[in-house]
Amino acid sequence: MEINIRAMKASDYGKVKALWEHMHGFAIRSIDDSEEGICRFLQRNPGISVVATDGAQVIGTILCGHDGRTGSFYHVCVAEQYRRHGIGKDMVVHCMHALKEEKINTISLIAFTDNEVGNEFWNGIGWTKRADANQYEFKLNEENIIAFTK
Repeated sequence: MEINIRAMKASDYGKVKALWEHMHGFAIRSIDDSEEGICRFLQRNPGISVVATDGAQVIGTILCGHDGRTGSFYHVCVAEQYRRHGIGKDMVVHCMHALKEEKINTISLIAFTDNEVGNEFWNGIGWTKRADANQYEFKLNEENIIAFTK
């Protein structure tokens, strides 16, 4: 196993999407997670999203961005057969360093309440679950359909 963590490139999209499509319970949005949507995200947040690779295979991802004040993680995942080897934590640390270099001091993310694997991961590496805030959303484009994989 030769794991490499590097900045995600637009040319990774096909392999990244293939990984997402094989993740149990993973949600993909039809517009935001299209090739155009991901390329737009990577352009807006250059060099801070990552992929983990084993040779030519993409085995993990984090979409990482910020608004100048708070960093955000999206689509944090590691292929099931590669879990519990520190790959997820290494990707998180890589993104945290990238955000810190950009003077970002806080990172937020959303983990679905029924995502036991994800919630166990975030709690296990020292992230704090907020009890003092609610997550709200307003859909500007109803055509941005969410599909769950597997």
